[in-house]
Amino acid sequence: MANRTDPLAKSIRGTNPQNLVEKILRSKIYQNTYWKEQCFGLTAETLVDKAMELDHLGGTFGGNRKPSPFICLVMKMLQIQPEKDIVVEFIKNEDYKYVRVLGAFYLRLTGTDVDIYRYLEPLYNDYRKLRRKLADGQYALTHVDEYIDELLTTDYSCDIALPRIKKRWILEQNKQLEPRRSALEDDFEEEEEKDEDEQLATGLDDEHEKDYYRGGSPARERDRDRRRDSHRHRDRDYDRDRDYDRERGRRDRDRDRDRDRDRHRLRDDKDYGRERDRERDRERDRRDRGRHRSYSRSRSRSRDRKDREDDRRKRHARSSASPARDEPKKKKEKKEKKEKKDDGTDHPDPEIAEANRLRASLGLKPLKL
Repeated sequence: MANRTDPLAKSIRGTNPQNLVEKILRSKIYQNTYWKEQCFGLTAETLVDKAMELDHLGGTFGGNRKPSPFICLVMKMLQIQPEKDIVVEFIKNEDYKYVRVLGAFYLRLTGTDVDIYRYLEPLYNDYRKLRRKLADGQYALTHVDEYIDELLTTDYSCDIALPRIKKRWILEQNKQLEPRRSALEDDFEEEEEKDEDEQLATGLDDEHEKDYYRGGSPARERDRDRRRDSHRHRDRDYDRDRDYDRERGRRDRDRDRDRDRDRHRLRDDKDYGRERDRERDRERDRRDRGRHRSYSRSRSRSRDRKDREDDRRKRHARSSASPARDEPKKKKEKKEKKEKKDDGTDHPDPEIAEANRLRASLGLKPLKL
């Protein structure tokens, strides 16, 4: 029952007002000791006393993300939903800055776009300091105007996602808001009026100064001519310097272009010389291979010719030899063959043939197996 929304509360942006806070943060707030002890049974009237006791603002902090009293009171305002006049009085309270910030945060969550800009923009003129509790538990210094700017320009504050609002220029274009007027404009206008009154009240003492400032005195004419001449000379010098700078820049560009062209030409010449040497080496290798091939071909041709000549000479000698001369050779060959057959060296078994060859060298008879 203590965590339920007031039955008379109206839905905000189509949902329960407490749903504007994420579920995880809501559960942490419901389990917090400050919520159970200090926020139980609060009404719109008694809520002001608790808001006056605040000494810092913030969302959650610490390792277990404990909610701060500021965010607990925001949750209580969403639960009981105070009237708009009470929230506006919170915002207009100049004595207690944390009460003002509490009302501004609640209006940013539940108010319309026009009301948000209308009631929060005047707080840009509040430069009082605020203590803000960070996520690590440390305190940081901020100001009321900085926090109001955070509410109007960001989508997340004090661990709560802020509802989206329209841009100010869209509301101005739709005639829903007047153009913003800074509070310093009145001070500027007062200063300007004061300066004009002082200039009108201050009179010129002598007639010479009157004529001088009226524009009819020769001294003022001479001063005007001198200033005009000085401006003319200054313009001429400026034009001369500008032309000189332009000409120098053109010369520098031409020099850089020529240097780049020469560098590219040298690089191309080197590449051409290197390619020419490479081509010459390739041609020399081709000639050497051709010469070696022709030499080997001529050698093989001459060797073939010599072999053919030797064969022809042998055939001619064999055909021209007489039969009488060939008979002793034939008999000798037959005798050698017979001796070889008798000594057993032509035996089919290589071991026996080798043994017979050894016995023949020793003068022994061959083995006959």
